[in-house]
Amino acid sequence: MTEARMVFVGGAGNMASAVIEGLLADGYPAEQIVATGRDEGKLQDFAGRTGVQVTTDNETAVAGADILVLSVKPQAMKGLCESLGELVARRRPLVVTLAAGIPLAAYRRWLGAGVPVVRAMSNTPALVRTGATGLYAASDVSETQRGQAQRIAEAVGIALWVDRESDIDLVTAVSGSGPAYYFLFMEAMIEAAQKAGMSRADAERLTLQTALGAAKLAAASDVDVGQLRRNVMSPGGTTERAIQCFQSGGLEQLVQKAMGDCAARAAEMARELDQ
Repeated sequence: MTEARMVFVGGAGNMASAVIEGLLADGYPAEQIVATGRDEGKLQDFAGRTGVQVTTDNETAVAGADILVLSVKPQAMKGLCESLGELVARRRPLVVTLAAGIPLAAYRRWLGAGVPVVRAMSNTPALVRTGATGLYAASDVSETQRGQAQRIAEAVGIALWVDRESDIDLVTAVSGSGPAYYFLFMEAMIEAAQKAGMSRADAERLTLQTALGAAKLAAASDVDVGQLRRNVMSPGGTTERAIQCFQSGGLEQLVQKAMGDCAARAAEMARELDQ
């Protein structure tokens, strides 16, 4: 059976190119993928590396799309959709949007009410195929199309469907923005080790490997992360002393507030981008 023809608008950008390369690694045929962009040289480099078709002509590409993946900055999305709206409304491909913050109502106005749209909220670890993507589909998206959207998301990591569009804001707070939380904590650990006398190179090496190991252990374990933490803590020991310091400083409450603020800002941005 011939695979659906996918067109990635903005396909030579970091996120879209990561998805395309993930799909190719999973066996998706290169001849069924088209990437569009404005930089001819960048597109040709990408084509030479991946074997996919490339073009600077969005309209010609979209005219043959079964699946249309939109990967442009949120601020550019309205203009792009309006320029393609008539063509998309007539062709009615599945539209998967990788842009953060824009609600389905906006795509309905820009592309037409009958176009099936899936919102995908991914994160930067997708660039190394360890991403986490939240997906939300309108009610008119078929099960087949949901499967197609999931396949796109899983090309760069895991995928999680949410039942309410507002839950995408929670996905943003947990996984969309989440890598930055861990990067901040790693920065703090590296700096603390340096101040204690360790070289920066050694502090970075130990911190990054510890973060990687902790995540891999948690993902592979059949017990929750709370128990894994307790497994490291001996009564009266070194780890317990450090954890008590974090807790006395209100770490849990601070994380809860930060994630709440993140979700609230995501909702605010959705309203702003829907204007």
